[in-house]
Amino acid sequence: MQDTLVAVTCRGVAVPASPFLTETRQRRMAEERYEADEIAGALSVVRPGDRVLELGAGLGVVGAVIAKNANPKAVLSFEANPDLIPHIRALHALNGLQDRIDLRNQVLMSAPERPDTRTFYLRNSFLGSSLVDVDNRQTRPVEVPTASFDAVVKEFRPDVLIMDIEGGELEFLEHATLKGIRAVVIEFHPTVYGADGTRTCKDRLRALGFRKSEDVSTRYVWTCTRNLVRMEPPNPVGGWSCQIARLKQPVVVPPALRSHVQPSGVLTADGQVVPHAATWRAARLLTPPPARPPQAERLPGRWLWGGVLWRYFPHFVTESVTRLWALEHIDASQFDGILFTPKNPTNSDPLPAFHREFLSLMGCDLPIHEARTPCVPDELIVPGQGFGLGEISRGTDRFIEAVALRFGQGVAPEGSDKLYISRSRLGAGRGALLGEARLEAYLAAEGYEIFHPQAHSLTEQVARYKAAKQIVAAEGSALHFLAFAARPDQQVAMILRRRSGATQHISAHLESFSGRAPLWIETLRRAWMPAGQVRKRLAVGEPDFAAVQAALVGGGFVAPGPVWEQPGEDEVRALLGPDFELLDEGVRLAG
Repeated sequence: MQDTLVAVTCRGVAVPASPFLTETRQRRMAEERYEADEIAGALSVVRPGDRVLELGAGLGVVGAVIAKNANPKAVLSFEANPDLIPHIRALHALNGLQDRIDLRNQVLMSAPERPDTRTFYLRNSFLGSSLVDVDNRQTRPVEVPTASFDAVVKEFRPDVLIMDIEGGELEFLEHATLKGIRAVVIEFHPTVYGADGTRTCKDRLRALGFRKSEDVSTRYVWTCTRNLVRMEPPNPVGGWSCQIARLKQPVVVPPALRSHVQPSGVLTADGQVVPHAATWRAARLLTPPPARPPQAERLPGRWLWGGVLWRYFPHFVTESVTRLWALEHIDASQFDGILFTPKNPTNSDPLPAFHREFLSLMGCDLPIHEARTPCVPDELIVPGQGFGLGEISRGTDRFIEAVALRFGQGVAPEGSDKLYISRSRLGAGRGALLGEARLEAYLAAEGYEIFHPQAHSLTEQVARYKAAKQIVAAEGSALHFLAFAARPDQQVAMILRRRSGATQHISAHLESFSGRAPLWIETLRRAWMPAGQVRKRLAVGEPDFAAVQAALVGGGFVAPGPVWEQPGEDEVRALLGPDFELLDEGVRLAG
């Protein structure tokens, strides 16, 4: 829009001429005094990659300054005054911000009962236009469509809220929980609702955990932030899982004992727990806040927080790589390494080679450091848990994006276009699919390469997975690794060998990262368990071979042919050995 007349420039934003741009406003913009408190507050809290929700766009200058100077990922602006909309859009176009800022002419409401429209009172000065008509000055009422705040939060996942809605903030804060929002910049309007209303707004923000930032707040414009100290499970659609905490001289506390749940993690320099450093499995917190240790050694340098370091591959690939999405948001050359706490503090053996290889596949050559005693790094960057087991198995957008951009980029496809990922050589102590050798023979006859991933490096596995167009697998952790390299044009069939919630985690991981759900082949006739054992991962599932074949034929994985035969009872017993017991139906279907 090079023909648009630029009236003034404010903090790098060109502002086009409009009937609302008085000489006084132009002068204030040129002197960077226009909405100066609001802009200063916003620029102090908006981080690169944030999603900013703006209520009350006005002339569009504040939102544009934020987009231009703070590098948020997106800005969503609401403005109720329909007369301002074309001028805001002209400003966005003039500054090339159409793709960064989404503008909506709606009233955003937090109340559970929401009418389709609200009356908005227009005044000669757009600064006085409001949902509240409180005095005798002349107004022109218009009906404006409404939108649900809860729906917008679910859709947009804002990190920061900017609010200047000329008195509407009192009603808005009455019902809003501000879930997932880290910072708020708000202008109060005591001329609309009085000193009591202003106090109510401030009290509501305090009750939601926000604290005023004194250096960028005034009596009527607050910039406030909250440390999301509520220890709540990671959320794949936003919240602390998508945030990065930057800490000076925190205290890293490793676990003292080997245990499933271990008090450990990161404390701020003044001893407050850092929730971004926690590790969750589903809704269970595996790293409850530790006590502050009496002493800790300095760890010089800048470090990236890695979380809990597992040596067992299935848990490493699901619970120790969950923060590597931050590699897309930092300059790794400025870091000294990745800092982990050990899952097993009694094991001081050298780390398995697959740790280093996985990092290399992610394009990362940072060294790994295990904190075995309390330490105080000079600086620690703590990304939230963007992946794991439970609902977070779907991964956050930022985690999925980092994997898509980085994982295995230098690995060329190599191998068959039909692959069967087998568990037959893992041994009975890892759970099994009964008669898997028979299944392998059937699939080999259909042109499938029988692939034992544990016999290959991670790089070789990625090459095979990239080459394959059709993959059949006995359900297990190898499918978690496959998900990092899987594509939507691949077909994946997953033959279930147990009844466990872990199956859903694997399936969600595959579907979310590849964009295509795997075919579930759930055909177990019976399940067997070593005598005296109750762990589901040790179960041996007995598939119905004819049903497996039918499912594979239906999914286009194999061609129709003679029915695959079922092992007889003598063969079943010979395969199992003497120490297995049949699970009853109720037990085997549990989970």
